[in-house]
Formats: sequence, C-alpha cells, structure tokens
Amino acid sequence: MSQTSSGTALTELRMQVIWTRLISIVEEQAQTLMRTAFSTTVRDAGDLSAALFDLEGRLVAEAVTGTPGHVNSMAEGVRHFLAKFPVATMKPGDHFITNDPWLTAGHLHDVTVVSPAFHDGRVVGLFGVCCHQVDIGGLGQGPDGRSIYEEGLQIPLLKLADAGRINQDLIDILCQNVRMPMQVKGDVLSYITSNEAASRRLSAMLGEFAMADLAQVADYIIERSLAATRAEIARLPDGQWTSTLVIDGYDKPVTLVGTLTIAGDTLSMDYEGTDPCLPRGINVVLNYCRAYTVFGLRCVISPDVPNNFGALDPFVVTAPEGSILNVQRPWPVAARHVIGQMLPDLVFGCLSQAIPDRVPAEGSSCLWSVQLRGNLPAQGNARQGESFDAIFFNSGGSGARPEQDGLSGTAFPSGVRAMPVEVTESSAPIVIWRKELRADSGGPGERRGGLGQTVEVGMRDGSGFEVLAMFERVDRPPGRDGGHDGAAGKVTTSGGKTMRAKGLQAIPAGERLVLEIPGGAGLGAPATRDPAKVRRDIEEGMITPEGASRDYGFTG
Repeated sequence: MSQTSSGTALTELRMQVIWTRLISIVEEQAQTLMRTAFSTTVRDAGDLSAALFDLEGRLVAEAVTGTPGHVNSMAEGVRHFLAKFPVATMKPGDHFITNDPWLTAGHLHDVTVVSPAFHDGRVVGLFGVCCHQVDIGGLGQGPDGRSIYEEGLQIPLLKLADAGRINQDLIDILCQNVRMPMQVKGDVLSYITSNEAASRRLSAMLGEFAMADLAQVADYIIERSLAATRAEIARLPDGQWTSTLVIDGYDKPVTLVGTLTIAGDTLSMDYEGTDPCLPRGINVVLNYCRAYTVFGLRCVISPDVPNNFGALDPFVVTAPEGSILNVQRPWPVAARHVIGQMLPDLVFGCLSQAIPDRVPAEGSSCLWSVQLRGNLPAQGNARQGESFDAIFFNSGGSGARPEQDGLSGTAFPSGVRAMPVEVTESSAPIVIWRKELRADSGGPGERRGGLGQTVEVGMRDGSGFEVLAMFERVDRPPGRDGGHDGAAGKVTTSGGKTMRAKGLQAIPAGERLVLEIPGGAGLGAPATRDPAKVRRDIEEGMITPEGASRDYGFTG
C-alpha cells in the first residue's frame, strides 16, 4: 500500500470513529433527558428526539432513542432558530425555545429547545431536543379544538436562558397556563440539562482529537450519507405510482392520496388529491407530513444509512397548501399524529407497486394514546376537586413483513415505548385492569399480521373521568396485498356502551374505558401458511383454535 493510500485509509478510519462518537454523544444526550425529565412520556416512553446540528442548521447526528416525527421535524426547524438568533450573537449558557407547530414538530405539545455548544470560546455546533409535553394548557391533546388558540399556550421563538440566566418571566407564564406546573417546569429545565451535558461531551471529544470545530466532519457525514442515499434510490425502477388510503377521520372519512415519482437518483412524493383541512385538530403541518413520509420511504429504500441532512435531503415532499397534510395557521393540529402516523402506510402503498417484495402490509400505525382527565381524590396534600391529566401509550399490530410475521403491540411508525403499568398508576389515581395481547386480531395470511392489544382502565376510587379520544382504524381496518385485514379497533365502556373514536367524552362513575386496539394486516394467502406456524400460534395464544379453523382451515 502506498503512503498516500495508507494516509487516506487512516483519514477515513478517523472520520468513521468520530462519526460513531457523535452518535454516542447524542444518545447520551437522550438518556440524560430521560433520567432528568419529570413526565412519563419522556422519562419512560422516550417520546423525544435529541440531535446535533452544524452551524448551518443541518442535522449531523441523531440519538437512537426517539421518534421520527420529532427528529425529522426538528431537522427542518433549527434553521428558524438561526434566523432569529444568529450564531454570532450566541453566548455560553444561551438556550432557545419554541413550540410553534409550523416551525418544528406539528403541535403545541412538542417543545423544542436548541442550545449552542462551545469549544475554546467558539460556537462549534447546536444541540437540540424536542419532547412531548403532556400538559400545555388549553383543551388538552385531543381533536376537539376549532383553532390553534384553543389548543394551549403558544411559545414563539424565545430565549429560555440568556448567558445562564433562566427567563423566569417565561417560566412563570408557562406555569400559570398549565394544570401541572411542577411537571412542566421540571421537564423544560431537563431539556437544558441534557443539551449542556452533550455540549461538554462534544468539547471533550474535540479536544481529544485535536479538532477546532465540526465543519470538516459534518461535511464528510452529510456528503457520504447523501451519496449512499442517492445510490439506493438509483437502484429502484423509474416510474410513477399512486396510492389512496381512506381512514376514519373525525366525523367522516378522510381520503389521503399520494403519488411517488422516481427518476434516476431523484425521488418525490406529492399529495395532490388529498382532502382539505378540517375544523378539528387532526390536521397536519408540512413539517410533520414530511417527517413521517421520509421515514416511511427510508424504512424501505435506505434503512442502513444513518439519519442526517444528507440522508433526508434527496426526498422531496409536497402537499397542496390548505390540504389536511399542509394546514396553515390558525387551523387546529393537536392530534396531528392521528393522520401523520398513517403516512408510512400510504407511502408503502406506492412502493408496493414498484418493489412489492420489500414492503410490509398495513398496520395499526396510529398510536393509541390514552389521555385521561379527572379529579384527584381527597387524600394527603391533594385538595378535593384538584384535577389531573395523565397519558399512556398503547400500540396495535404492525403489518406482516415480506419474510416474517408482523410485530405485536409495537409502536410503528412512532417508535415510542409503552410506559410500565406501575409507573402510570403511580403518577395518577387510575388502575389499568387489563393490558394484554388480543388473540385473533392479526390479519391472516402466509405471513400473519401482528396482534393488537386489549386495554381496560378506570379510576382507583371508581369515580367518573374523561378521555380525550384520538383513535384510528376503528371503521377501516388495515389491509393490503393479498392477505386478510387486521381486526378493527373498538372503543367501549365496561358496561358495553360504544364510544366515539375521537373527541372528549365522559366515562361514568363505576365504569371503565375498554380499548381493543387494531391488529396488523396479513400478507399472502392464508391457505399457504405453514401449518407448523399455525400450530405454534395456537400454543402461544396468538390465535384461538376457532380462529385457526376459520381463517386457515387448520384442524390439527
């Protein structure tokens, strides 16, 4: 090997090591956030993103822990911080904040904090976190709002801290407008803690490698990822494919239409033909639309390329202004995930026509977030009539995969974790009486869809409570490509009353809320499923003997 080629190999190796170290730093940033946050959504479920950006606002590295809706939206949003607060004006101890849905992650409940990272007295990068805040005031996270003004407190681009001094006026306004001020304040301060911890790690790494800044390594990461992504796109067939997905909507069905166009190493997804926005909070801003669209595309096309600006840039996403996927201020957006998390299934509907052997069937997709509200019982320091808000996440089944069954009770595409039942019950006066896999809910097929769940929850003292329902796949279960549909969802009380899938509703005293979460669709003809797998499914409780006979003709 020549001296030149040897030096090139060493440079390449050094860059790869630094790249890996950056990913570990942002993962530590995410873990610090989870260890210091007050809310269970961040602390236990990982409903967050943590990432490093260069001085142009380009995403360089993201944590493994987190959701695509958060990080891919934040990838678009950091440039807005830089436009308001130029790098040249930043000081050590500065931290910036917003929850503007049109700048970052699509609804007021996601709060983004961006902080400059310094090394040897110079700004070398920006660390950002975007986290779900259970309580942001207003009506709460549900689809009932008629405008953004009803959905909670809006925080414009502001300084959260100036040279290490917390903006106490902002904290006071925030605490005055929410139901759980201590939790909200604690969460916001934890965002600062995690960014500062990551900044210290970055400075130490730069010192270790005798680097003055991140410019060269950021260019290397982005250029390598861009080239790898374009190469993967170029391997796909050229053409144009259109898919339509009709979902439950709020009080009437919503039609989503997507057209995928591939030409050489370029790819675009356009949503012309999609329904217009609604006066209910299930609308999606373009940032969030792009976040889940690109995530769905990358899951199939370039899953092995680390997520950063270069990996995201080749994917062009457009939606008509005023459509339900590109809503404008001040339309309501609180429950935007109800539609946004369905977009990977629509993307897969296009890709299944181009590369059918690489695409999964439809799944439950929309996270079944159970947001509850009620009054605390009079005990200890709690005053009778004092209210609480609580949320816990539940997932249905994912669609069957080309070579494997779907995953049961798995949060795809959101990626959040389920909070432990004990943690949820300790943070609110509720009891989760049942949380179990739902037998026979996975769509039959050569590859079976993943199972949904059955969840039953009520107040500890049997009193009444409210649910801010935002559930999908109740009227229209998942299904595509030859397999059978997964089981549809159901929302009832323990007394047998059918509830609406969306909107604020009361559960009367003495009753509980019962959720039957959808299963994923199957792939291929059920008659071709290996009988040994059917037998195993029966033994493991995935399907009942009756279901095996009905769906697979199995009598063994």
